[in-house]
Amino acid sequence: MAKGFFISKTFGIVAIIICSAALATIIALSVVYSQEKAKNNNPPHPDGGTTSSPPVTPSPSNEPWDKYRLPKSLVPVHYNVTLWPRLTEDPASKLYIFTGESSVEFECTEETDLILIHSNKLNYTKLDNVNMARLTSVNSEVKAPSIKNSWLQNVTQYLVLQLDGKLIKDHKYHLETKFQGELADDLGGFYRSEYMEDGVKKVVATTQMQPTDARKAFPCFDEPAMKSVFYITLIHDLGTVALSNGEVKQSSNVTIDGHKVQLTTFEPTKKMSTYLLAFIVSDFDFINNTIDGVLIRIFARKPAIDAGQGGYALNKTGLILKFFEKYYNSSYPLPKSDQIALPDFNAGAMENWGLITYRETALLYDEAFSSNSNKQRIATIIAHELAHMWFGNLVTLRWWNDLWLNEGFASYVEYLGAHEAEPNWNLTELIVLSDVHRVFAIDALASSHPLSSKEEDIQKPAQISELFDAISYSKGASVLRMLSDFLTEDVFRAGLMTYLGKFAYGNAVYTDLWNQLQMAVDESGTQLPDTVKNIMNTWVLQMGFPVVTIDTTSGVVSQEHFLLDPDSNVTAVSPFKYEWIVPIKWMKTRDVQEPQWLRKKSAKINEMKASGSDWVLANLNVVGYYRVNYDLDNWNRLVEVLSTNHELIPVINRAQLVDDAFNLARAKIISTVLALDTTKYLINEREYMPWESALSNLDFFYLMFDRNEVYGPMQNYLRKQVTPLFEYYKEMTVNWTNIPVGHLDQYNQVNAISLACRTGLEECQNLSKEWFNQWMMKKNNTIPPNLRSTVYCNAIAAGGTKEWEFAWSQFVQATIAIEADKLRSALACTKQPWLLNRFLEYTLEPDLIRKQDATSTIVYIANNVVGQSLAWDFVRARWSYIFAEYGGGSFSFSNLINGVTKRFSTEFELQQLKQFKAENNVIGFGSGTLAVEQSIERTVSNIKWITENKENVLNWFNKYY
Repeated sequence: MAKGFFISKTFGIVAIIICSAALATIIALSVVYSQEKAKNNNPPHPDGGTTSSPPVTPSPSNEPWDKYRLPKSLVPVHYNVTLWPRLTEDPASKLYIFTGESSVEFECTEETDLILIHSNKLNYTKLDNVNMARLTSVNSEVKAPSIKNSWLQNVTQYLVLQLDGKLIKDHKYHLETKFQGELADDLGGFYRSEYMEDGVKKVVATTQMQPTDARKAFPCFDEPAMKSVFYITLIHDLGTVALSNGEVKQSSNVTIDGHKVQLTTFEPTKKMSTYLLAFIVSDFDFINNTIDGVLIRIFARKPAIDAGQGGYALNKTGLILKFFEKYYNSSYPLPKSDQIALPDFNAGAMENWGLITYRETALLYDEAFSSNSNKQRIATIIAHELAHMWFGNLVTLRWWNDLWLNEGFASYVEYLGAHEAEPNWNLTELIVLSDVHRVFAIDALASSHPLSSKEEDIQKPAQISELFDAISYSKGASVLRMLSDFLTEDVFRAGLMTYLGKFAYGNAVYTDLWNQLQMAVDESGTQLPDTVKNIMNTWVLQMGFPVVTIDTTSGVVSQEHFLLDPDSNVTAVSPFKYEWIVPIKWMKTRDVQEPQWLRKKSAKINEMKASGSDWVLANLNVVGYYRVNYDLDNWNRLVEVLSTNHELIPVINRAQLVDDAFNLARAKIISTVLALDTTKYLINEREYMPWESALSNLDFFYLMFDRNEVYGPMQNYLRKQVTPLFEYYKEMTVNWTNIPVGHLDQYNQVNAISLACRTGLEECQNLSKEWFNQWMMKKNNTIPPNLRSTVYCNAIAAGGTKEWEFAWSQFVQATIAIEADKLRSALACTKQPWLLNRFLEYTLEPDLIRKQDATSTIVYIANNVVGQSLAWDFVRARWSYIFAEYGGGSFSFSNLINGVTKRFSTEFELQQLKQFKAENNVIGFGSGTLAVEQSIERTVSNIKWITENKENVLNWFNKYY
């Protein structure tokens, strides 16, 4: 599943002007994954059936139905599932419903008199007027035991069937059920999405099963290791299109209970996990082509298809699919690859095998509205999902504790696949900004967690949802990139190929990959300081990462666990005592040197001594997952090189030097003044990555100082630094009439205008207001798509009610999701508190702000210094409602909590945060539980940092502006 946002990481570059791209990237990942309303927990039963009440069980209970993991006694073979979604309200219940019938054939692997099968928010018709299911034997010579009792165990989400005898080992049985559920708007399981077309409300029935919501669509053994073959049939309205994982086998018009409908059956799926199932009913249109026998189709709303918005995705999908076939040395295992853009979708995309679902903004591209970052987001998300077709779908991790390998791998190779589609964009370099630097901020907290968890620690659905975080995605991508680099890409791929071949259509654990990679290492003769397993376990089984310190005077190289707050209390015990086996690529002055390994706490490497004008630079191209510190003399020589001839240092490492320096300063390892010194050269820098790195880090200064006296001098300094960059792009684009040719130049043009306007450069502010006013007057939007987010934001911030109301009207009328997203983020830029309060209220009205966008909108408002306290008060006052309505299992809750508390830096705010935690412990925080702890830790660190640095920072800005 893509990162929500998130996920596009790069969309954040232009989407949020109030905060830096680093924070914006996190926010762009924010999505709503809400649960059904409490009042809908018990929809009416079909055919007058009733649900039995569960027996009273003492607590705590050791009964199998009170445990969250399935017993190993039953293994599914195949399912036959028929579903009928109603796309109009049920006249009796006033709800949208679906009905279904399911038959699962399973094999008994251990004698048992109990059947547990997952079921959530489904109501069953009693079959034969007796029980909620019917059990029969596949072998007519073996009589199946009778069901003596059946009930729903709601907490652990089971349909429980007690039998009057034992199921026989190695025999197969059929379990039949008939059920009904609500086609709710909760974005999980089998749900509905709504949109308006020509003034008419349209309804789509669609799915999101990952991680634990297949059980909301039909009773199933809903664990990733319980792979099976699925025979799907959909009953749907005449004129609508039914889609599922398999190809359509047959579709015909039938009459059922007096209703004329279509009945569409699909070819059986490959053996696969329940979380990868998808079925959709809509009246969407599509475009298609065929690549080497694989049918590729892009589905979307008819107006979007007619406008050509699926063309970019269609053109790039084939290229990316062929790249991965070559990369994996394995043919795409299915006959089709459908991709569909949905108006309501919780994440960025979902890798359902053969039917990938997307947010509209993650699949549809319109040159007149979409920015360059929108296009990149589409390319990378398509690549992410297609990478999963093999790694995740063909071979699936046994349990969710290894989610990091699934998502981390896709988050790494998405850059490789997208590079194949857009070879001139230098996309493979951007992983440093979008993933490595991004996740450093979280993994440097004492409340972080290792990549791999113990299987027994991940049991409940909420615990599983909590794993879908930056650690799993971005740290996973970062350490796998490091592994690929020190093994070499050829060796990495060789091990990957044997891994996919050995475990195809089955399940694996992360150490299975290490074993296959070790075989490839041995066969190639690659020299490593230890086994793949022993090296990688230091990165996988302990949280955090090291700071490697190089003393160029003595040649001593050492490592230490890097913590943003060195005074924080690390309670998590590490099996490696927070030491890592560290690969070091480095250069001395102008020359790249032989790589080194740091295998213990410290070592003396004489080659790393430097004196005179020589300098040492380590972690070339930031392929290693660690920060680098130097002795003060080497730092000063590096700062001097930046000032006199910055191109001697590779561009990625210029970004690294800035990012490392600022974070080392926050950790009190070097002075904040030294970190600020690394920005002085930016007056001569024209490359995107160093500027982006600087803005990401300076955003922390905005968060800490935009409410006190440091703000003015800081603004003056940054305005001075950015003015030459602003003038550079003004000249390049002939007074803003052209678009820069280079992909990263287009990004840096946005940075130039954003920072220039933000720091009060009058020419920039006038430019934004003029463009926006022309749009208001002439009703013709000529603002270049790349610049719309920053122009909208700055114009609305400088304006008043008139500008905000105009932008809101454009948002309401927008038919292009990408344009609506730009407007939605810009509406949060107003300086009018009453408008921000109104916007906050809108977030809880799905008719105004879609549920998928609610939490990210709140965070946008919190980014605004005027909206910060308003958003925090709103979340505190409405937490019980937000949690109940928008779902404790939502992947976005961690982003919401982190987003509204980022600026916290006073004792008063710390006490409020602790009070918020205490007052809502009973309600809970779902997937945001860890984020609450991280926010408290971050706030404590911020308070200390301001106390220790405010005076020096103020003096520095006063000196250099």
